[in-house]
Amino acid sequence: MSLPTVVFLDRATIPRHISLPSLNFAHHWQEYELTSPDQVVERLAGADIAITNKVRLTADVLAQLPQLRLIAVSATGVNNVDVDYCRLHKIAVCNVQGYAVQSVPEHVIGMLFALRRNLLGYHQDIAAGEWQRNKQFCFFTHPIGDIAGSTMGIIGSGTLGKATAQLAKALGMQVLLAEHKGAQHCRAGYTPFEQVVANADVLSLHCPLTDSTHHLLSTDEFALMKPNAILINTGRGGLVDEQALVDALKQRRIAGAGVDVFTQEPADRNNPLLANMELPNLLLTPHVAWGSDSAIERLVAILIDNIEGFIAGESRHRLV
Repeated sequence: MSLPTVVFLDRATIPRHISLPSLNFAHHWQEYELTSPDQVVERLAGADIAITNKVRLTADVLAQLPQLRLIAVSATGVNNVDVDYCRLHKIAVCNVQGYAVQSVPEHVIGMLFALRRNLLGYHQDIAAGEWQRNKQFCFFTHPIGDIAGSTMGIIGSGTLGKATAQLAKALGMQVLLAEHKGAQHCRAGYTPFEQVVANADVLSLHCPLTDSTHHLLSTDEFALMKPNAILINTGRGGLVDEQALVDALKQRRIAGAGVDVFTQEPADRNNPLLANMELPNLLLTPHVAWGSDSAIERLVAILIDNIEGFIAGESRHRLV
């Protein structure tokens, strides 16, 4: 029997200073830094196991790969894989869960402090010479708020949402968990969606992107929010209408926004957020909330364990 071939399509999604553990079974290994759509079939030809983070594996692509037995997604989201096709054609799919339970909440809180204390605005003022012109030992050109005693609304109460809630409570914040938008009934421990949007001083997004959550926050929702409210999105870019968010920031309908995820990634200057990133109340990071070194080390350990489990005939983080 020939040795299984394992192909990692986008190794560059794992920083090079994080090493991948070796698989404990005999195999052929191939890896590529990045793979464009027109390279996928060629690179997976003859592969038994594909590793992908964001490379799309559609039905059209998978139909040309009859030898493929496992798709190991090196992330939690699997929207880049046609799972229905895999289920129908007996291609196993596994993902990685629970690796960023510290990294993402800490990123949320880091963004929150930076925005609530207007650190970006003050940094820009010093760079522009405002402090020197003011001739005072300190100067106040932006409001500085406290975190303790404020209210955090959390949309998406899975592992990451609950971990963020725990950190927020440790800082002395009240936490509201939002019920699904449009829900007729509210579960115990949850608050109606619109009420959370209207009452939160900070709104943190942790829900998946689906047809029902696309543009979950747009012009109407920003109109409901408090003028001092801050939005933080470490979930998915499509959850937020990006142009509506920029409008809300410019018109001071909300106080600030921290955004780690974008509708199209990588985002370019056509994205309204990047086109307005000089705004002192807008903080952008390039989809790295999940990516502390310890989180990535956990991710790769789970990824390798998933593959070894499949070869051993065990189900580890199997979705299909």
